[in-house]
Amino acid sequence: MTKTILISGATGKTGAYTVPLLLDRGHAVRALVHRIDARSERLSAAGAEVVRGDLLDLAAVTNAMRGVNAAYFCYPIAQDLVEATGYFAFAAREAGVRAVVNMSQISARRDAGSNAARQHWISERIFDWSGVPTTHLRPTFFAEWLTMLANTFQADGVMRLPFGEGRHAPIAATDQARVIAAVLDNPAPHTGQTYPLFGPMEMSHHEIAAEMARVLCRSIRYEPILVEAFAEFLRARGMSDHIIQHLSNVAVDYQNGIFAGTNDVVERIGGKPGTTVAAFVDQHRAAFSE
Repeated sequence: MTKTILISGATGKTGAYTVPLLLDRGHAVRALVHRIDARSERLSAAGAEVVRGDLLDLAAVTNAMRGVNAAYFCYPIAQDLVEATGYFAFAAREAGVRAVVNMSQISARRDAGSNAARQHWISERIFDWSGVPTTHLRPTFFAEWLTMLANTFQADGVMRLPFGEGRHAPIAATDQARVIAAVLDNPAPHTGQTYPLFGPMEMSHHEIAAEMARVLCRSIRYEPILVEAFAEFLRARGMSDHIIQHLSNVAVDYQNGIFAGTNDVVERIGGKPGTTVAAFVDQHRAAFSE
């Protein structure tokens, strides 16, 4: 059955990949974006209905939700996540939306040290209380995190990060998009579920650095640093206190195994195996050479 599906954060890492997948399945896609730019124009050219609006504007969210059967909620690491969630859940319930996919994070829990992770846990509860059928996704670190780090090791090939000897299975945004699209296409089997999302192989940062070095044919190694040193690095780069507090506590969670693990969700729901670190780095070579 053809549906009208709202994708928030439609030009972001997961949204931009989810939109064409849903269009390919024959659905009408309404892409909610912050601004009209080259990225939103690409979505429009692909066949999406592009709507400009802010998730902190209840009127804009209400208008975007009209006539929608299912919706994807994705919000950046920002202090107003809970407010944005409330508006989205209210508008979805008012519009009679039958399914929501909520992008949370693996560290979301009531007693999280990170304010952002704790807010994600509260956001999950808001969707649950709203009565709108919801599926929560809790990914570990995105593989895209590696491209964000690229310019930190360009000079000497050393990734200085506060993750100790912890491990995780990096997951690419494209793999998450396949899960998101599959759930929005057929939400009934997934309603009320919370899915941790992992890439295909759990690795330490030593192993990740070695794999990147192999693919890129250059010297890259991982050097563990203190959380406080990483916080100072982020502060020097102009990061907000909210993000610094979040990443500092995430580093502790990572060392304590919160981000570790693997499962078959990406392949079972998304339809094919996840992207390996080697494949991801090969696909994004330009990001590692700038």
